[in-house]
Amino acid sequence: MATAASPALEKKLSRNPGKIGMIAFGLALVGGLIYSVTALLGDLGSVPTTSIYPFLLLGVALLTALGFEFVNGFHDTANAVATVIYTHSMEPHIAVVWSGMWNFIGVLLSSGAVAFGIISLLPVELILQVGSGAGFAMVFALLIAAILWNIGTWYLGLPASSSHTMVGSIIGVGIANQLMSARTGTSGVDWDQALNVGKSLLISPLIGFFVAASLLLLCKAVIKDKHLYEAPAGEEPPPFWIRGLLVLTCTGVSFAHGSNDGQKGMGLIMLILVGTVPTAYALNHAVTPAQTADFLAVSQQVSQVVSKHVKEAAVMGDPRQDLTTFIRTREFTDNTMLALRQEINEVGNEVREFHLLKDVPPTKQGNLRNDMYVVSETLRLVQKSGKTEFSADDKKVLANYKKHVDLATKFIPSWVKVAVALALGLGTMIGWKRIVVTVGEKIGKDHLTYAQGAAAEITAMATIMTADGLGLPVSTTHVLSSGVAGTMAANRTGLQLDTVRNLLLAWVLTMPSAMLLSGFLFWAFRSLF
Repeated sequence: MATAASPALEKKLSRNPGKIGMIAFGLALVGGLIYSVTALLGDLGSVPTTSIYPFLLLGVALLTALGFEFVNGFHDTANAVATVIYTHSMEPHIAVVWSGMWNFIGVLLSSGAVAFGIISLLPVELILQVGSGAGFAMVFALLIAAILWNIGTWYLGLPASSSHTMVGSIIGVGIANQLMSARTGTSGVDWDQALNVGKSLLISPLIGFFVAASLLLLCKAVIKDKHLYEAPAGEEPPPFWIRGLLVLTCTGVSFAHGSNDGQKGMGLIMLILVGTVPTAYALNHAVTPAQTADFLAVSQQVSQVVSKHVKEAAVMGDPRQDLTTFIRTREFTDNTMLALRQEINEVGNEVREFHLLKDVPPTKQGNLRNDMYVVSETLRLVQKSGKTEFSADDKKVLANYKKHVDLATKFIPSWVKVAVALALGLGTMIGWKRIVVTVGEKIGKDHLTYAQGAAAEITAMATIMTADGLGLPVSTTHVLSSGVAGTMAANRTGLQLDTVRNLLLAWVLTMPSAMLLSGFLFWAFRSLF
């Protein structure tokens, strides 16, 4: 039998946030909205206004992307507060606000590596033509599919993975794009990158289960304080040091979640901005004159490095087309390195002509971004393919050049981070209870102990931060819920098989369901656009 929440805890869970918390969150929300809207309007001030249509499309697309992050807050952020609530370490409404604040900080300090790692799963020609009808069909299909699946699993109280949902939606769009364009041989999914992401999503819950279980057993062997392994007595908070540990782990999971999960929407928002208003967002206008001068110097170095590997049999052609074909097919030809050198030189010449990225004419900004994108992806894939051997010094030059190119194209304005953080926080404030109850009451047969809560959250925090450093997405939901299950198994208190079965079904079905839904929506939107 499951241990249901006591009447006092149920009363806590049903209590509305206090006036001070609501006022503080309201002020933060209003302040963030004013900052984001002001920054966006400032960026759009330099955009030629020949038609209102791109701005309407931008507004709808941004609201959809932020809607995904809002729903993401229902699921993943709620996991971070479950343990502190069910161990009486923090009042529910205080825990939710505290978690939201650290999610906000995590989003603001995120690197962007996860955001662009997910974007690299998409078909290359849809990324290069994101402003076309097919590009918008892609963005809307994968966002709407992810939102629908997340809302459905949230309604059922299942801690499903927003990461699985987003990756499944992207793969579904890629497969549909390939099937719809089979005659032209257009690209589908970057399966190598998808495999790397899939491994992280598959392995991370297993890590959560076994590491949390092992950590609990180690804790029992080293720390003999019996209070740590007992269910909370009444509604009193735990001893001070245990309470501090649980609050610390809740803080760490919230920060890690913001840093990792918050990036899923950021990359898509940047695609939306590039597609609708390339004049303002195709290139990073914050690149300084010193950074530009350094880029030009490095461009000459990397051109010399690539020249060493140009084959005599190579034939001059359309460099971007040759590189796009290589990125799509992974087929290294005699022309690949020649095209790469030519494209590097053309990019360097354009930057040299206009001195600063912000001074590149509006009509050329999108084209220059695409040239930089294919150069960056080609450098990554050429080194990965093993078809060309570079010396250690040459690899340093290539890495330095790629860093400069990515600085110009893979950037996230601060207002985007603020908007995503607010959407996550608002979602948490509204929809946290369903997932919290599942994690706190429905995984194990006994009440969650202090040690179990700490072990699960320490494991989740470490796993998510490690994945963030590697630029890989992981599921906060699955890592934490599997960690709680691992501690229950290690404690031999038993698992609620119905809940475990539902969690496993959500884990298994989320990705294929999202693939089917996004693929169908892409076909429908492609026909519409």
